[in-house]
Amino acid sequence: MTSPIISTHGLNYAFGRRQVLHDLSLSVPQASIFGFLGPNGAGKTTTIRVLLGLIRAEGGKVELFGRDIRRHRLEVLARTGALIESPSLYKHLTGFENLEITRRLLNVDKKRIGDVLETVRLTKDAHRRVKEYSLGMNQRLSIALALLHNPDLLILDEPTNGLDPAGIREIRELIISLNRDLGKTIFVSSHLLSEIEKTVTHLAIINGGSLLFQGPIGELRELQTPVLTVQTDDNESAFHLLIRHDYDVDVHAAGRVNVRIRDVRQIAEINGLLVGHGIGVYGLQTNQENLEELFLTLTHAEAQP
Repeated sequence: MTSPIISTHGLNYAFGRRQVLHDLSLSVPQASIFGFLGPNGAGKTTTIRVLLGLIRAEGGKVELFGRDIRRHRLEVLARTGALIESPSLYKHLTGFENLEITRRLLNVDKKRIGDVLETVRLTKDAHRRVKEYSLGMNQRLSIALALLHNPDLLILDEPTNGLDPAGIREIRELIISLNRDLGKTIFVSSHLLSEIEKTVTHLAIINGGSLLFQGPIGELRELQTPVLTVQTDDNESAFHLLIRHDYDVDVHAAGRVNVRIRDVRQIAEINGLLVGHGIGVYGLQTNQENLEELFLTLTHAEAQP
């Protein structure tokens, strides 16, 4: 079995008295696109800074490529590219010139500039000033900078943040291409599951610095709960009746009542309960809870006191 590219064990970190990471253990498979998901303030950027050795966890262990980040930081970072928060670019220079500055610092072959420009689809815009670039082009140029030394692992912190739908699609397609065509392992954080669920092969969900789920995307889909949408002549009474009988209920925007069910036998139970209390049932329809709803359910439940 192949060792994970990223492995953390029992990470803990606090800012003063505020605990940011709680016993966080991650395992990122080689050649995966690994989504690191959680609401804003969940601890994602802090985790990434710990992974890169920019801050030191108070407890726990971090390994990249099977090497302890504390003892082998330069070695593992030589195989790692990263984009954290807002890209740092020289706006008055061209895209090519930005890449040339970093290339000299890294002492890599000049041919790499052309290679990475082609990879991020900026070849035609290489000699335009960066201040003329769109936000999506800025993000792609920043990823090109992270790719200059041809890393095996790419860590991206909220790479689609603030982008329009076209820009989001460009970054999504780029991530898939880097993984599929160049064999890069990609660790990408986001606070919106809907942005990356079509991209990732594996993911972890955190909230409040604690791990809520980790595994292949297929395993998360297996957690999706069937939802029964009920139409009645008195939805308010139906809602309160079902709550009293310990059903997991909410109200749809259209005024319909949604009930999360375990199996189809509960449909007959719910129908009988409502009719038995004089509530007319006009319709019963089952749907699968989508992944975004599941993500919100997991993170909302964790946030409750």
